[in-house]
Amino acid sequence: MSPLTRKPTFNGGIHPPDNKITRDKEIENLPPLGNLVVPMSQHIGAPAEPIVEEGEEVKRGQKIGKAQGFVSSPVHAPTSGEVTEIGSFSHPSGSEVKGIKIVPDEKDESVDFSGEDPAKLSDDEIIEKIQEAGIVGMGGAAFPTHVKLSPPEDKDIDILIINGAECEPYLTADYRLMLEKPEAIVNGTELIAGLLGVDKVYFGIEDNKPEAREAIERKASGSIDVVELSTKYPQGWEKTLIHALTGRKVPVGGLPLDIGAVVQNVSTVKAVWDGVKHGKPLLERVVTATGTIPDAGNYNVRIGTTWNDLIDQLGGLPKGETAKLIDGGPMMGDTQPDMDTPIVKSTSGVLALGSEPAVEREPSPCIRCGKCVDVCPANLLPTSIYKSVEAGDIDRAEELNATSCCECGSCTYVCPSEIPLVQWIVQGKGEIEMREEEE
Repeated sequence: MSPLTRKPTFNGGIHPPDNKITRDKEIENLPPLGNLVVPMSQHIGAPAEPIVEEGEEVKRGQKIGKAQGFVSSPVHAPTSGEVTEIGSFSHPSGSEVKGIKIVPDEKDESVDFSGEDPAKLSDDEIIEKIQEAGIVGMGGAAFPTHVKLSPPEDKDIDILIINGAECEPYLTADYRLMLEKPEAIVNGTELIAGLLGVDKVYFGIEDNKPEAREAIERKASGSIDVVELSTKYPQGWEKTLIHALTGRKVPVGGLPLDIGAVVQNVSTVKAVWDGVKHGKPLLERVVTATGTIPDAGNYNVRIGTTWNDLIDQLGGLPKGETAKLIDGGPMMGDTQPDMDTPIVKSTSGVLALGSEPAVEREPSPCIRCGKCVDVCPANLLPTSIYKSVEAGDIDRAEELNATSCCECGSCTYVCPSEIPLVQWIVQGKGEIEMREEEE
């Protein structure tokens, strides 16, 4: 690429401090920590149903929750031990869901993982292995991957995009995976491309991650176009990523499938390769533990590990220095009410924020400056949607395409009046969805 050529990007967006303080921390494997709590709902769709009983001994990799329907995903035991409780437990979403508590026996005994040469498998067999491995989108959406890789026959998919942007501040899990596991990522990319029957594959990486781009390029074949993107938030939202790389726009209310594209996150792609080639279910994931956590870094953590046990392992929280705990990053992550929350398949970050960045400010009236409009990657009118929701005019909020909001928080970030715009829009989206369900 010529130095004078503009790198792919999108309209709108912001440049918050990246605070990637764990960028140079290599991934460390952690053993099972404390008692593990494995939620049956770690994905979009129907929750899994427990297929074990209290008092039963399980092994690492054993299926303990069966998928309920096509848009669902099974869950597996992260280690060996005894099932001591099946009940309701805290979830990163803030609600309580059905889960299974496992007391580890410290043996970490595993079932036999049966991997196969993907070249000898049919497309249906590959999809089945991905489904049985319990793989879901690990970039945050947690959509069952086997569903995403089974597009309807009337959708002509011709482009696969691998999301290596990791634009969320603080998070470096995907970055470290690209540096340390590029071969598995590339192999997974090629496997998915073959499954979808696409010839064009884009691998998008922001230009603040040159080492990751070089690592992927060294392993990628000529069929993968590794593209250096301009660093801007939210470059990793799939609709902005598609537009930046292809010029195609997902229609309002539509999906990437509607314009012939499938997007997969880096961590998901690696999990697909592990699941098909090595027969390994999704039992653990790389998590960036950062902020005020003393031993901040990137850790391969067993699913079901509680925040309390993980943070204790990493030095605990300094007294008086942590004001907020966030699952994910500061822009799109969910604030956690307690430390009993378990790590789930979509947990990319465990962020402890100090009192200064977590301060809550009192909003003042909108001054109609238009900054929120300028930065919105979905080309919405955030302040107009906010005012409609505040006034209870949900019809107007729907007319303004509130449901197209990706909840990136860019509008709130730039608002000089400190109005929590994204929270109002999320409230409006919820009311629109509730009304649709009632109809």
